[in-house]
Amino acid sequence: MRLVAEGVERARQDRPEQWERSNVARLKMKTPETFDGKSSTAFNQWWEAVTMYLGFYPETDGRQKIAWVGTLLADSALVWHLHRFRELGENDTWANYSAAIGAEYRNEREAADAQLKLGQLKYQGSIRAYLVEFRALNNFARATGEALREKWT
Repeated sequence: MRLVAEGVERARQDRPEQWERSNVARLKMKTPETFDGKSSTAFNQWWEAVTMYLGFYPETDGRQKIAWVGTLLADSALVWHLHRFRELGENDTWANYSAAIGAEYRNEREAADAQLKLGQLKYQGSIRAYLVEFRALNNFARATGEALREKWT
């Protein structure tokens, strides 16, 4: 028994960072929803969820990220991904892939749509719910100054 204890203590001293990690419960993050590439699907919000997810797992390399994002795609977005993979294969990089998918699907009208919804937002009995919705919409609308003042008057 003493020999086992000494062996464990030596392992802790040799690689303390690995030993500490193995004793910590691994948190899991919910996988983002599927993105289908349709104009009605909010790409910007989806991409933020993907970025946060990947930030939670920083040890993932670029090729793994590209393959994993492909598993979250459906319909025309999956067709886009597979076409890109056939053309670039292992030569693709995460920086190039993330720039390309953003250029392909980023909704330039998202800010304008959020601004419109912000103007239509109504208080419905809960100030907390109203403020949460207001902040969420304004995150994309980026209303400041006069545009924001118009909403409050």
